[in-house]
Amino acid sequence: MYSIITLLIISLLVLLPHHLEAISSCNESCRTLNDCEGQLICTLICKGKSFLKFKCSPPITSSTPAKLTNNDFSEGGDGGAPSQCDERFHSNTERVVALSTGWYNDGSRCGKIIKITAKNGRSTTAKVVDQCDSQNGCDAEHAGQPPCKNNIVDGSNAVWSALGLDTDLGVVDVTWSMASNDDVYALKHYT
Repeated sequence: MYSIITLLIISLLVLLPHHLEAISSCNESCRTLNDCEGQLICTLICKGKSFLKFKCSPPITSSTPAKLTNNDFSEGGDGGAPSQCDERFHSNTERVVALSTGWYNDGSRCGKIIKITAKNGRSTTAKVVDQCDSQNGCDAEHAGQPPCKNNIVDGSNAVWSALGLDTDLGVVDVTWSMASNDDVYALKHYT
């Protein structure tokens, strides 16, 4: 009997700090731990549905798997507010993207060029101009949209067109990486 009580007390002492950290880290209770360096996944309730919130994204490699979604970066478009990087709206003819919160990395990728490759073998480059917010959503700033997943490259119509993809597909598998100097040169001189 004594060993069971001792075991329960030790278990509480070990588990309780993690539960408290989970609540304080996300300002609400959390469902589980994710695999991004032990950071927590929390939820946001939006229109009666539960959406996961992420602080991190998968590691960036030379061929990072992602989901390409479509975004209208123009005034009155999908994103609601101007792009975070430059406080501007962008034409659908510009090859621009928003990256999930973890990949956006507090704006450290603003203005950087990424290379995106579709499953059909076509590649293009695009400039990072915004964050696809994986923490917040369902409000006016986010045009009522829920938080993004943690593996999103949200591309303009021009990105989809350059990849030979139909925006009606909604979401497609792609890979992406930081662009090489040759890719950056091509974006500046052949667009």
